[in-house]
Amino acid sequence: MTAALTFTSPPPGLAPHVDFALAPVDGADGLFAMRAVQDESLRLYLVDPNTVLAEYAPTLSDTQVADLSLGSPEDALVLVVAHPASDGVSVNLLAPVVVNRTTGAAAQVILEDQDYPVRAPLG
Repeated sequence: MTAALTFTSPPPGLAPHVDFALAPVDGADGLFAMRAVQDESLRLYLVDPNTVLAEYAPTLSDTQVADLSLGSPEDALVLVVAHPASDGVSVNLLAPVVVNRTTGAAAQVILEDQDYPVRAPLG
């Protein structure tokens, strides 16, 4: 199942694109590919942190919640950007991608006053 996402502003490094398709990667539980609708060569891999990091519990600011029109915590799908490298895969826990499950509105947010790393190794 592919979901349509519309970012409130272009994700870092992907301007001017705001419309993306999010699809699960076959055979990889919790891994998604996010591709720009107008340029499918622009792709990010996103990971559902619940599948790899049980202790991850980010808190969004009131402004971030309002910008995405989140009515409850269940409305938010939180994903983290994966960075594959020769020494393994790391994820950005400080700037997750948050999606309103109902509307498809999305934003890559920076977590305020939370001590999460930009590159947390997986595995």
